Amino acid sequence: MPRSIFLPLLRELSSAYQAFEVYSSAHVRSLSLTPAQFDIVATLGNTPGMSPKELGEKTLITKGTLTGVIDRLAAKKIVRRVASPDDGRCQIIRLTSQGEKLFARIFPLHVAHMERVFAGFSPGDLEGITASLRLLRTAFVAAHVSTKP
Repeated sequence: MPRSIFLPLLRELSSAYQAFEVYSSAHVRSLSLTPAQFDIVATLGNTPGMSPKELGEKTLITKGTLTGVIDRLAAKKIVRRVASPDDGRCQIIRLTSQGEKLFARIFPLHVAHMERVFAGFSPGDLEGITASLRLLRTAFVAAHVSTKP
């Protein structure tokens, strides 16, 4: 790929992600949560819970940060740790009833907030953006897998 196309593409991808984070994070903070806390609550919503490993794989939170965020949410009684029914050595992180109420209140608000950005796009535009992002993600995953030792 010619550098004259590649470098502007990288800048635009980075700028789009940064703009998304600024817009999303500002709203999440208005809901009295950090982006990491919101990510965990949103990921656990409508699930029976998941192991910390699964939660780490499904969120944008690094393993080192995940434990601290879960600890803070547990202190607020939003999540709880329970023994795994399949493996007593493992824990499952679940929303408490208070956490489920929080999810039911904030998730629709955040989805509506994010939908405002996309309201000006046609369905065809959205399908095209989705397809392009999927193609890009697939290329990154394939490149990562091929470079593993």
